[in-house]
Amino acid sequence: MKEDKKLTKALSRRNFLKTAGGAAAVAGLATTGMALTPWTAEAACTTMPKKWDETYDVVVVGSGFAGLAAAYEAKKAGASVVVLEKMRTPGGNSIINGGVVSAAGSPMQEKEGIKDSPELMFKDMLAAGLQLNHPELAKMAADRSNTTVQWTINELGVKYKDKLTQEGGHSVPRMYSTHNQSGSAIVQQQLLKLKELGVVPKMQSFLTQIYRDSDGRVKGVQIREKYIFPNADSGKIKNIKARKAVVMATGGFGNDVAFRTIQDPRLTAEFPSTNQPGATAESHREALRIGCTPIQLSWIQLGPWGSPDEKGMGLSPFFAQLCAAMYGLWVDTKTGKRFVNELADRKIRADAIIRVGNKCIAFTDAFGYSLGEKLIAEAMPVLIERGVVKKYATLEDMAAGYNCPIEPLKQTVETFNKGVLAGKDAEWGRYLQKNQKPLGPGPWYALRLTPKIHHCMGGVNINAKAQAMDVVTDKPIPGLYAAGEFAGGVHGAVRLGSAAVIDCLVFGRVAGQNAAADKAWS
Repeated sequence: MKEDKKLTKALSRRNFLKTAGGAAAVAGLATTGMALTPWTAEAACTTMPKKWDETYDVVVVGSGFAGLAAAYEAKKAGASVVVLEKMRTPGGNSIINGGVVSAAGSPMQEKEGIKDSPELMFKDMLAAGLQLNHPELAKMAADRSNTTVQWTINELGVKYKDKLTQEGGHSVPRMYSTHNQSGSAIVQQQLLKLKELGVVPKMQSFLTQIYRDSDGRVKGVQIREKYIFPNADSGKIKNIKARKAVVMATGGFGNDVAFRTIQDPRLTAEFPSTNQPGATAESHREALRIGCTPIQLSWIQLGPWGSPDEKGMGLSPFFAQLCAAMYGLWVDTKTGKRFVNELADRKIRADAIIRVGNKCIAFTDAFGYSLGEKLIAEAMPVLIERGVVKKYATLEDMAAGYNCPIEPLKQTVETFNKGVLAGKDAEWGRYLQKNQKPLGPGPWYALRLTPKIHHCMGGVNINAKAQAMDVVTDKPIPGLYAAGEFAGGVHGAVRLGSAAVIDCLVFGRVAGQNAAADKAWS
């Protein structure tokens, strides 16, 4: 008994967390029976800097949709703001995003005669998320989806195409597509508006430490200035003071093989990723070290519309989704049969591709391809030129091209066409577009499918004010906000396509507004 007491005393919170890895040690504390005490300076093993090199009201880490939205709102509210970005160029995954964003109950839906509501979008989010979404957060995203898209149009000046599209898991078409079918159309407008306000992101500024003081408040960050990715020792150390708050918006960790395989051992280096190279987990590790609550980190989404015939995100999702999922079919080339609802959520479709052995194609006819050309004219010829999408004169030619049995394939097309004429896809229950026609005749267009690591649904826990929550007290960490893919809870198990942009913009704006309203600590 005396030895136990000595051991407990020796394992001070400072030493325990230092050796066990920060907030991740809390589970161990609970199982050993040690008391969970409120946060102290020792918990994070952080020594406050004697001198600050720079000072701002709000320090935003990350320059994607969420970070730029936070910076814009904080600056508009009168706060001094700095945006820190570890890579050479701004935008992160946002700037290579596919440029689609959901708006429930939008003017364009009304124009096209599509009945929708935030309640239906919320219901779709919960269904896809396997009810693991934090309802308050998911509802905020759905409720503010239309006003947020209109804000990007009316205040930021983002230009969208004049036709809605539909992603898997959505009950109805509700996706706005940027004019260039890229998230860059939004990011560039955010950067422009920030520049007009005097805020230009500081590139090659790598977060190495979040400073949380003995009173529990986050008071600034340490960075490496002129950092060269991925050299962790490059750059010069600098300490930046945040008089009011720090906003963490560094995105996900889809390209961090070590961290992602800790969460999901299946996601080894063999899986390709759609993410930019800097989508790594250093900031997640640091946030956990200073006491943030991890949430659903193992829910990592695979994009089902990737192709093994191009690297990264590529252009294949445009064809696979906007042409083949909306107007064509996805089939298993071993059987010639459909294997999934082409408009099911991403997890269902990615799991289905893996289950049937990853020998699948997405295809459509001349009509479906022509609709794609109208939406993404700049991408379609490139897909053909690169051989990612192949053109076949007849269904027989296409079947031969993928070693697919022709008779079952013909039957699959015939069954689907009967459903189109009857107004119902009886086989898989897919939503049929208002202008859907029976498939055929040729020419036919097809691409090979393979799932790619795409989005991390988990992150740090936040509340409706975008405040990061403490792992021990379940209360907000003073002076710390989080938004976008860095935060978790909005999407649950599966993120609906086009809902990420809304998530980032809604909670980025909330984080920026509340950070600017925070009381300065000095």
